[in-house]
Order: sequence, then C-alpha cells, then structure tokens
Amino acid sequence: MATLQERQLYRERALTALYETTEGNPLLGITGRKLRNDLRIPEEDLAAACAYLTGEGLITVDWEPGNKPAMVSLTHQGVRRMEAEERERG
Repeated sequence: MATLQERQLYRERALTALYETTEGNPLLGITGRKLRNDLRIPEEDLAAACAYLTGEGLITVDWEPGNKPAMVSLTHQGVRRMEAEERERG
C-alpha cells in the first residue's frame, strides 16, 4: 500500500495529467488505462486516487468491474482548481 506522501503525489499527478491531456476541457476525458500507463502507477493506487478526486468533486469516473477507472474526466470544479494553480505558477 502506498504511503500518504505517495497517495498525495498520485492524486496531483493524475489531476495534472488529466488537465494537460484534455487541455482543461471537461467534455473530454481519457481512459483509465492511458492515465495509468502515462503515470506508471499501480492500478490499485490509480483507482484510489480517482476515488479520492471524485469525492473532492474534481473529476468524474466511469468505473469498470473490479473498481477500475474506465474513463476519467474533469469537473467544472476540477478545471477551476487547475486554472487557479496555473495562474499562481505564472
């Protein structure tokens, strides 16, 4: 099982990758498989990160059997958060 620091890192990396891949468009999404392969994180850790981010209202997930993310998309709130972070970075 991942440590707290690893779980937080996985969440941020997943959210950032989703934002960058979809260019902040909540109408677009990416498959869980692509997200997992791009991030190179274990399947169960990606599922946990997606569940957490869904609970925070930042993403939506269509789940496959076995609690695997099939399709992942940003919510309006997720886009707003990522845009705020982008503005802070300059």
